[in-house]
Amino acid sequence: MADSQLIGPVPGSTPAGPTRRQRRVLPNDLLREASSRLGIISLIGAALWTVTPVMGHLFGEMSHAHPHRLHFYLPEAIAAGSVLVAVALFFYSRNRKRDPKLVLDLGLGYMVLTAFAIGQTFHSEAFVAGASVAPTISWIGVVMLMFAAIVPTTPGKMLVAGLFAASMNPLGMLIAKARGNWDFGPNLNVLVMHYPDYMLVGVAVVISHVVTRLGRQVAQAREMGSYRLGERLATGGMGEVYKATHRMLARAAAIKLIRPEILGQKTAAAQMAVTRFRREAEAAAKLRSPHTVELYDFGLTEDQTVYYVMELLDGMDLETLVRTKGPVPAARAIYILRQVCESLEEAHARGLVHRDIKPANIHLGRLGLQHDFVKVLDFGLVKLMDGTTGQESLETAAGLTPGTPAYLAPEIAVGGAVDGRTDLYALGCVAYYLLTGQLVFDASTGIEMIAKHLHEQPVAPSKRSELPVPAALDGLVLACLAKRPDDRPSSAAVLSRSLEAIEGEFWGEEQAMRWWKVNRPES
Repeated sequence: MADSQLIGPVPGSTPAGPTRRQRRVLPNDLLREASSRLGIISLIGAALWTVTPVMGHLFGEMSHAHPHRLHFYLPEAIAAGSVLVAVALFFYSRNRKRDPKLVLDLGLGYMVLTAFAIGQTFHSEAFVAGASVAPTISWIGVVMLMFAAIVPTTPGKMLVAGLFAASMNPLGMLIAKARGNWDFGPNLNVLVMHYPDYMLVGVAVVISHVVTRLGRQVAQAREMGSYRLGERLATGGMGEVYKATHRMLARAAAIKLIRPEILGQKTAAAQMAVTRFRREAEAAAKLRSPHTVELYDFGLTEDQTVYYVMELLDGMDLETLVRTKGPVPAARAIYILRQVCESLEEAHARGLVHRDIKPANIHLGRLGLQHDFVKVLDFGLVKLMDGTTGQESLETAAGLTPGTPAYLAPEIAVGGAVDGRTDLYALGCVAYYLLTGQLVFDASTGIEMIAKHLHEQPVAPSKRSELPVPAALDGLVLACLAKRPDDRPSSAAVLSRSLEAIEGEFWGEEQAMRWWKVNRPES
C-alpha cells in the first residue's frame, strides 16, 4: 500500500461534495446527546413547576380569587399539567430506540407548551386597574434562548416555534381579559406590549444557526476521504471507534482513530510509532482467516491521527456476553475457542503475535446465516516475530504496556521473548473467564495482578464455575496457563485439535441460532 493518505478519493470515482440536504444533517451521536440534554431540561422543568407553587403559597404571592370547580386553583392546575408533560418527555427521550430528530422536534413542542403555561400562570393574578404596564422581557424569552443554545434545531423550525412561544404572553393576557381577571383597556396592544420577547425570537434563531453550523462542521470534519464517520461506537485507551460509511459503495465499516496525543509529544517517537504501525498494519491486512476482523484500509490524517478501517460487526464481544449473560456452557466455550485458534494459527504462521488477546477483543455474533461466529479484533496492534530488537510497536512507543494485566503472559511482564504461545496463555485466561465468569486471579491493582500471573498457580475452572466443566477441558485450560511457554500447547493448531477431542455436549450452528433468536433477535 502507498505511504500517502490511504482513505482518500479515488481519481474519477469520488462523488461530488455532499448535497445541501446532507450538509444540513447533524451526526447521529450529536443528536442523541442533544436529546439526552432535552430530557435533563424537562426533568429540571418538572422540578421547577413543583417548587414554584409551593414557594408561592409560602410567600403569599399567588392569588386564589378564581378557584377551579374541582377545587384546584388555576396556577396549581397548570403546574401539575406541566409536571406530567415534562416527566413524560423525560422518559420518552431516555429510550435509545427513539429517533433523536423526532425527540428534538417534540422538544420544540414542549418549549411552546411551557411558554403557554408560563403565560397562563403569569396572567392568572388579578390585574389592578390603573397599574402601570410596561414592555419587558419575560421568562418565555429566557426559555427560548435556553432551548436554542442547548437543543440543536434548524433556524426555520426555531423561528416558527419561537413565534408561537413569544405569542403565549399576549394570548395569556387576552384569555385573562375574557375571564374578567384583567382589565387593561382597549388602548393597550398586547403584541406591542411583549415586543422584547419577539426580538428575542431573532436572537434564538441566530443562536440556533450557530449551533447547527458547528454541528455540521463536526460532521464535515469526520469525513475522511471516501468514508463518512457516523456515531461513536466505543472509546478506549488507544482511541475511539466510529461507525462509518463508504461514500461510493454505501458499505458500512468501523474506523478506529488513534489520536496524536496517544503517540506522545516527541516527534521522533511519534514518527517511529507511525512507521511501525504502518508495517504491522500491512502485515495484518494480509490475514485472510474468516475469524480475523477484515482490515480495509489504514493511514494517517493531516492532524497526525492514525486510523484504520475495518468491517462493521453484528453482535457483542465476549466480555459483554459474560457480563450480561453469565458463564457459557463448556461445549459453547470450546466452539468459540476453536474459532479463535483458527485466527491465531494463521497469524502465528505469518510471524504475528497479537499480544492483547482478551474477551473485549474477541467478537461473537452473526455473519450472514452463521451464528456464534468469532472475529478476533485489533490485529493492527500486533508484534512481528522477526527477531529484531530496538523497534517499538504503537503501544510501546506511546508508553503503554502491551496487553491487559488480567490476561498478561508472564514473559511479557518480564520483558522476555514472545511468540505464539504468548497468545495461548491469554487465550487460556479468556477460556477461564468464559467458563467461570471470573478472572484467573483477583487483584486490586494492575501490579498485583501481574505479580500473581508471575508467581501464583491458578485454581481449576471447575472449582469456580457454576456450570459443569469436563476434566479434560480443566486440564487444557491450566496447560495454557503454564508459567513457562514450553509447558503450554505448542501451537494454536495443537490447542484446537485438543479442544476438538474433548468429549461432551455438542454445540453447533443449530444451538447457536436458537440462542441468538432468544437473546438478540434484532440485527
